[in-house]
Amino acid sequence: MKKINILLIAFCVVFMASCADFLDVPPTSSVSSDISISTPDDAKVVLNGIMSIMTSSNYYGRNFIMYGDTKGGDLTIESQGRGLDGLYTFNHAPTSGSQSYFWTQIYYDVLQVNTLIKNIDRLISEGNSSDNLTTYKGQALTLRALMYFDLVRLYGKPYNMEKSSYGVPVVIEPVDASSQPTRESVEAVYTQIIKDLTEGASLIGRAKSNGFINYYGNMALQAKVNLYMENYSAALSAAETVINSGVYTLYSNDAWVNSWKSQFGSESIFELAMVVGESDLTTGSLGIYLRRAGHGSSSATGQFIASDSFIARLAEDPDDVRHGVMTVDTYNYGNGPRDGGSCYKYCGGVNLEGDGKGATSVNIKVIRLSEVYLIAAEAALGTNNSGKAADYLNQIRKRSPNLAPATAANVTVDLILNERSKELFAEGHRFFDMMRLNKTIEFNDELIMPQVVLTHRTKTINRTFFKTILPIPSEEIDANPAIKDQQNPGY
Repeated sequence: MKKINILLIAFCVVFMASCADFLDVPPTSSVSSDISISTPDDAKVVLNGIMSIMTSSNYYGRNFIMYGDTKGGDLTIESQGRGLDGLYTFNHAPTSGSQSYFWTQIYYDVLQVNTLIKNIDRLISEGNSSDNLTTYKGQALTLRALMYFDLVRLYGKPYNMEKSSYGVPVVIEPVDASSQPTRESVEAVYTQIIKDLTEGASLIGRAKSNGFINYYGNMALQAKVNLYMENYSAALSAAETVINSGVYTLYSNDAWVNSWKSQFGSESIFELAMVVGESDLTTGSLGIYLRRAGHGSSSATGQFIASDSFIARLAEDPDDVRHGVMTVDTYNYGNGPRDGGSCYKYCGGVNLEGDGKGATSVNIKVIRLSEVYLIAAEAALGTNNSGKAADYLNQIRKRSPNLAPATAANVTVDLILNERSKELFAEGHRFFDMMRLNKTIEFNDELIMPQVVLTHRTKTINRTFFKTILPIPSEEIDANPAIKDQQNPGY
């Protein structure tokens, strides 16, 4: 596995050379065939490299976030054939439209994390331990948990649907190309996720550290994972640990819109940095994909637009502050452009302010305090504490100042789900929320028919539809015959 180490460190050195201020590590001038991680600074460089590759277009940089809202019904497409429209049409098969980049990219990232952890463990066993080195191991474990959480949601059934069904292979050691790991159950994958998070939390500091995941980022992820498992008491406890820490604060209504043009704000628990000239996606960025056609760039095609149902949901209160990151789209069919159809979270606002680096390279806010409050609300309701659920929900619901506050008498999962849609729009959550809560998704197909012919799904689907889970790519099965008989049902 030394070759992998060399390639990763070489990548990190190139990344570091132009981003030294962010990395806060002195650059290395050369890479030899004998290089390995030998100091905490080396580990930090590699950790930064891992977070950089997580911003690939095939992961948090774009496609994973687009997956959640496009397949969840909050986004629709303006036409077909412009990229990623297969997410909306569910055009998935093992040999074509498999979205195999998710499997390839995330497992590549897991390999890098495993290699880093192995090197850190080696240093510790050699008596070279330090507080920083221990912290980096805790962060690496937390990142690995996040990666497996994403993988099992893409390729496995919801935990509360059939946890004994196939999840994904769990690999926690560096492996070579001849290795043939088989798929673990969904439950076993979640068990490993919780194990990594628990160990990681014990190693990470609590101070906010921009660009890195700290103890509270770990706890926020614990809250989310436990919510998916319906371990409501554990989810609530973890969420309240974050909320009560005082390290993070919710944006006021006046500050909410402008928060999208800043980095590492008061709500941001974990951000992945998009760096100009390094990890930014320029004309392939989320900002370009979601803004209206032609705005600021000819590459902006206006392909992905808010569905009518989302626009109506946000329109429940004309003074909802979240209208501030939505503006008119350029819909070409039917009744023409619709106000509120284009999202500008990833442009820093409707004037393309960006977040200080440019309008197409804004950081990806992976975990925000708003989400933690909504997790706390749902988890509290799951523990039959409806009063606490309403209180947590109202902290986010107040962004719609004309809506009556929720009460212990009327708070429901649907009310919380409705608020999650409005607050977390275009952040990659909706589809996974609908699946874990066993909801029916209704797509806004009227906007695109007859321009787009839908042959791979019906207008409404639920989690019994086999294509709500991605197929294992045929090339992966060819490379790993051990999982030949472990393909997802229906494919």
